[in-house]
Order: sequence, then structure tokens, then C-alpha cells
Amino acid sequence: MDTTQLLKGVLDLAVLAVVDGEDGYGYDIVRRLRDGGLSEVGDASVYGTLRRLYSAGALTSYVVPSEAGPHRKYYGITPTGHAQLKQQRDDWTSFATTVSALLQEVPA
Repeated sequence: MDTTQLLKGVLDLAVLAVVDGEDGYGYDIVRRLRDGGLSEVGDASVYGTLRRLYSAGALTSYVVPSEAGPHRKYYGITPTGHAQLKQQRDDWTSFATTVSALLQEVPA
């Protein structure tokens, strides 16, 4: 099944949920999303989402120097991001419950 369109609708929620658990840099967040089951998520989509959420005030960022390579820009969730995550979690739960109920119905 091609989940591309479904993923677009929930990528903000998924990124906020992953960062809520622990701050992370771009590729680390991509890896955690893939490890969590979103294997089709694209690097560019996640990086664009990180930039958008940062611009909206849902994420903060800071740079961590690295001796083994380039410095890494880490993202963490802000109070605005926590509020957005809570609202989107509630919306998702309601939406998923509704769709699941529709799928359970027996045709007349």
C-alpha cells in the first residue's frame, strides 16, 4: 500500500512525538521514524517538517560540536510544540476511531 498521502497528513504529529521523547538531530529523527514503522518517510520531507515546525515555534534548536564530523543541529520541543502535540494526538485518536468504526460496519 502506498502510504505517501497518509504520511503527509501525520508527519508533523510523528516528528513532534519522536522529539518529545528525546531531542535529536535531523538524520537521527529520520532514523527513529523509520525504526518506529514509518519506513517510507523521506529525508527531505522530515527536514522540511523540522524547518516548518521550528519556524512555527513548536521546536527549538541548538548546535552540538562533533570531533568526528560536522556539527549537528539538534531539535527539541517547546511548550508550543507540546500543546500542538497534545491537540494533534487528540485529533488523531478521534479521527482513527471514526475511520475504524466505518471500516467495521457491515454493508446492508
